[in-house]
Amino acid sequence: MSKRHVTTSVNGDSVEFLCSTEQTLLDVLRDELFLTGSKEGCGSGDCGACSVMLDGRLVCACLVLGVEANGREVETIEGMSDGEKLHPLQQKFLEHAALQCGICTPGILVAAKALLEKNPDPTETEVRYWLAGNLCRCTGYDKIVRAVLDAAAAMRGASAKPAAASSVQMQSA
Repeated sequence: MSKRHVTTSVNGDSVEFLCSTEQTLLDVLRDELFLTGSKEGCGSGDCGACSVMLDGRLVCACLVLGVEANGREVETIEGMSDGEKLHPLQQKFLEHAALQCGICTPGILVAAKALLEKNPDPTETEVRYWLAGNLCRCTGYDKIVRAVLDAAAAMRGASAKPAAASSVQMQSA
């Protein structure tokens, strides 16, 4: 099996690697470049655990071939923080306890960052819609959505919008 030489940018760094033509970008990131933040949840693009940015576009790395990254820019969860300083989304996920097992978290964070770059002031509905391609089997989504909205507010320098009453809150009233 022949391997292809690929030159690309990953998290702002120029990298080169060899990969087979059937190797996914997810496999290349994890197995060749040792960037293990992106997870394989399904291998079919259904769960979003492997979400990365490719030339500014949110993609499932399990559906992109590694050779397709040639000459392009890839951004992964590893490039989200600034050294030891967490990105506001990462910080708010911790503050809101918006994670449990961690399989979905990298993909959700990358997707949420993509949303906030396009829309710095999303509504709850917009956050839920944008993250619909990212499945979480542990937490439910309320804490995740609250963390994204709080991060958006922090990034804008505003205080968080008051949360809309959930059906659980309304039932207990």
